[in-house]
Amino acid sequence: MRDSLPPLVVDTPRIDPALARRIRLVCFDVDGVLTDGGIYLGAGTNEARAPFELKRYDIQDGLGTVLLRSCGLELAIITGRVSDSVAQRARELQIETCIQDRHARKLPALQTLCTQRGITLDQVAFVGDDLPDLAVMRVVGLPVAVGNAVPEVRRTAKLHLQKHGGHGAVREFTEALLDARGEWIDAVERYVQSRSVPVEGTADVGASA
Repeated sequence: MRDSLPPLVVDTPRIDPALARRIRLVCFDVDGVLTDGGIYLGAGTNEARAPFELKRYDIQDGLGTVLLRSCGLELAIITGRVSDSVAQRARELQIETCIQDRHARKLPALQTLCTQRGITLDQVAFVGDDLPDLAVMRVVGLPVAVGNAVPEVRRTAKLHLQKHGGHGAVREFTEALLDARGEWIDAVERYVQSRSVPVEGTADVGASA
């Protein structure tokens, strides 16, 4: 597909093309990766005063996941904190696999998922930031550290992002991976074309990311 965009020089991290093409499954931690790590806790005003949790997500990160899916990559969320907010965000992004384990047993969860999907660990990319991610990052093919990752995670990662979690890290990773696979330009053009065709009814402006 012809690139209709003007030339653009972007300082993105580089991934070995052979490794990038091997990836079939991309997994994300949540707090500190899909969010900035901040957690807002509150209680309702009804008699039960049920607690609730708010998180901040980045809309450009969300579109990044849309572009990954458009290139045939499978996506999953694996987090050690249970939150309705995460389940809601996964539904918005059409990420069917959302594993929330309060004991942060991420490696067994990933191993089970890979077995179910017929995917080997060297075909997995995992984007993490903190110690609960280390067990997974030590065994996957492409361990990725966001800009705010702790030193232990950064030492384990093969790819070091500049952006922080919740502030464009996932989008930066998306461009780096798809660029290394030779798919970034076509993915963007497909997205632009899909949003350029008139449709009947009222558009849902929040559905894309």
